[in-house]
Amino acid sequence: MISRRDFHKIAAGVLASSAIALAKPNSIIDGVQIGAQSYSFRDRSLDEAIKAMTDIGLSECELWQGHVEPKEKGVKLADWRKTVSLDVFKDVRKKFDDAGIVLYAYNYSLRDGASDEEFERGFEMAKALGVSRITASSTVTAAARYDKYAPKYKVYVGMHGHSNMKDNEYNSPESFEKGMEGRSKYIGVNLDIGHFTAAGYDAVDYLDKHHDRIITLHIKDRKKNQGDNMPLGEGDTPIKAVLQDLKKHKWKIPANIEYEYKGDDPVAEVRKCYEYCKAALNS
Repeated sequence: MISRRDFHKIAAGVLASSAIALAKPNSIIDGVQIGAQSYSFRDRSLDEAIKAMTDIGLSECELWQGHVEPKEKGVKLADWRKTVSLDVFKDVRKKFDDAGIVLYAYNYSLRDGASDEEFERGFEMAKALGVSRITASSTVTAAARYDKYAPKYKVYVGMHGHSNMKDNEYNSPESFEKGMEGRSKYIGVNLDIGHFTAAGYDAVDYLDKHHDRIITLHIKDRKKNQGDNMPLGEGDTPIKAVLQDLKKHKWKIPANIEYEYKGDDPVAEVRKCYEYCKAALNS
């Protein structure tokens, strides 16, 4: 028989567990997963970034490599990437699990000069993080380097576009097509709708035509013609139309807020971005 004292201890434990469960964030709005690129919180540590996401109520994250890689002077990142224990990444995953945040992708950006060992190591890191997606700010030609290992590890790679109109950069529908041409199904697109707009292209049209190759979206607002980053709703990016498109078609593509415009406090600004996204989906 359970004593009254033990009963109260058990009951208190159940209540505490229930409170923790209730505190877990949930940022799926009308079927659309809103999350964050942790680069939005680049001014703080990983632990502080996770706390910011939970405080805001965001339940999904694309992890910026800068929140994992060392920042100390004199550390050669190429050497660190090749030698760091994968337990570091397992510990990172546990932090997200404990916070109730889905870790969806790892941002691991390498360019042509990186060694094959560095490229492959990124896929090992992804596996240790328990994710099946990598995003990369890289070059069109580097897609072949990622694709050398993506099928082996069964990890998808979303190539991130900017508005830099130089050759060999992802900046247009044609550049994304060139990067995927002749590659495996594992090479896809991380569509930044703000940069895509600033470069002069239609994010809704691209989403409609290529949603099956889009791994993640970055939600930000920019003016056309290489215009500035703006608070959501003040630029030319069709954010509401993009989110409504995801909702209408039930495409399971996370829409990750990436805060880059000028503001005083990243937490307050990302919270505003999240509220804007919720309003756009609920209207």
